[in-house]
Amino acid sequence: MSDSPVMTQGVMEAAKHAHPPYQRHHFESVAQQADATNFAMWIFLLTEIMFFGGLFTAYLILRNWYYPAFVAASHQLNIGWGTGNTAVLISSSFTMAMGVWCAETRRKSGLVLSLVLTFLLGLVFLGIKTIEYSEKIEKHHVPGFHYSVQSFVNPASDPDSVAYGDKPLAMDMARKTELYFFLYFAMTGMHALHMIIGIAILGYMIFRARAGAYTNGHVTFVENFGLYWHFVDIIWIFLFPLLYLISRHQ
Repeated sequence: MSDSPVMTQGVMEAAKHAHPPYQRHHFESVAQQADATNFAMWIFLLTEIMFFGGLFTAYLILRNWYYPAFVAASHQLNIGWGTGNTAVLISSSFTMAMGVWCAETRRKSGLVLSLVLTFLLGLVFLGIKTIEYSEKIEKHHVPGFHYSVQSFVNPASDPDSVAYGDKPLAMDMARKTELYFFLYFAMTGMHALHMIIGIAILGYMIFRARAGAYTNGHVTFVENFGLYWHFVDIIWIFLFPLLYLISRHQ
């Protein structure tokens, strides 16, 4: 006995309105959902640009006002560690881009490997930053009650300063070095927080990717996270020359 016309029509209507499990019910199509998600991600990144842009502006203004103090304070940063972290983040951007490509071409093993490598490189970056922070704590260069200006008033007391040939600063200018380290910790600390959030999301993505997610045609989440990760890397590309490289010698 053949199906009735009413039943056949009902099946056809159901098939017409069926959608993949990853499509939310309030979107008419996967394409509409992807467009809305991508637009929201770019709006989020725009707010991040404004936030870090404010920090960069404050840094440049204060550096212009207290140039000798900022130059002397920048000598306390280790260019080797900063360069190493730059290389680590550039490498992580490559592995993240490979992850997006693997998701788009439905390569599950490649996606998992790329995400794991990005995860590990992120941990390496945070490890190097921890070493740098520990050095600043040891030298009492963390802004606050125990901040020390001794290495700027008397550079001979600090072998690192002697290596750079620093000249002593007047006490009033030496105190302005605390502004440099305040901005250093504010900018690199917020950047590190974004890295920690990204690494946490990567851990979730690795778990989901191993279960087969992101290689079934739904790659929007991976693509948008890739944008976030690349944005965090680009922020560091600006932080590195501003804090470590420019005007290291008067």
